[in-house]
Amino acid sequence: MAAVELTDLKKSFGNVHVIKGVDLDIQQGEFVVFVGPSGCGKSTLLRLIAGLEDISSGTLKIAGDVVNEVPPSKRGIAMVFQSYALYPHMSVYNNMAFGMKLARASKEEIDQRVKAAADMLQLTQLLDRLPRQLSGGQRQRVAIGRAIVRDPQVFLFDEPLSNLDAALRVATRIEIAKLSERMADTTMIYVTHDQVEAMTLADRIVVLNGGIIEQVGSPMELYLHPDNLFVAQFIGSPAMNVVPCTIETGGDAATVRPEGGDIVHTHVGVPESSAGTKGMLGVRPENLRLADGGETIFSGPVDIVEKLGEVTLLYVNTGKPDEPVLAKLEGIANIKRGDTVRLTASPGDLHVFDDKGVAFRRRPTTH
Repeated sequence: MAAVELTDLKKSFGNVHVIKGVDLDIQQGEFVVFVGPSGCGKSTLLRLIAGLEDISSGTLKIAGDVVNEVPPSKRGIAMVFQSYALYPHMSVYNNMAFGMKLARASKEEIDQRVKAAADMLQLTQLLDRLPRQLSGGQRQRVAIGRAIVRDPQVFLFDEPLSNLDAALRVATRIEIAKLSERMADTTMIYVTHDQVEAMTLADRIVVLNGGIIEQVGSPMELYLHPDNLFVAQFIGSPAMNVVPCTIETGGDAATVRPEGGDIVHTHVGVPESSAGTKGMLGVRPENLRLADGGETIFSGPVDIVEKLGEVTLLYVNTGKPDEPVLAKLEGIANIKRGDTVRLTASPGDLHVFDDKGVAFRRRPTTH
């Protein structure tokens, strides 16, 4: 198995610069997930690693070897696509065995690997079936099995669950998580637009935007300590509420005044020199609660109430009807449309960003 190293990696299509100098080290056995908005370059970056696109400049190493000019078949990688790409006239067994047959592996080795992969992915009873006789989730497991039998150094997944319905996505995501545990020494790189997939599968998440890396870290690092406004609002669902604010005082117990609101205290490391400047105050919907005395961060009438059983979502008009503040309250809240509410949060759950969108860092905490 292998580590993957990207050094100042760039990719251009004519005058369009898609990947703009990416530096990233992926350790052997890591499960790394690329996320970002459409067009950010995450699938292109995966295709550069696979060898399906030529690298414009920079260096790509797999297991310590530079592979910029190495063809895909010689890189020791296997890729799972969202479209399954199964041969419709071949059985599950033959689909999984096809790559090894091309590599002229022995019949005994092929049989051993295919049956072992089928057992791992609960496909043993389906080996004689054709793809058209399988569900979408079963087809995707066959595509994963086809990659496993090749015994690659690196697994690449390009949005493998995007064609499945919600229930199948959950089931197949669990299968991929189990697979990662069983193949703990195998490096896996996974592209998705799905927050839940990223947060539940990844050892580390790479947040891409406009061809550059915004932040790399564990799911909880990115959720609790985003480096900037982009990461803060991209990671987490629903997205973080962000409003303009004035920084009144600095320090690790800083005070800020949200636009149209009262002064609130935050436990972030705001330099004293930032006092009197403009910034942005962020708080996640799930960190907001109804104020019972004390500080109020947001207040206003409720425009929409969504009662989902386990949670209640409140869309609160704080003066900008097109940009409501969203609160995610536990359980079934006894609140109806038109009620005026006051919302607050713990100081440690507030995020403050400077006028360039860069986060002020709080003191390290244990979670």
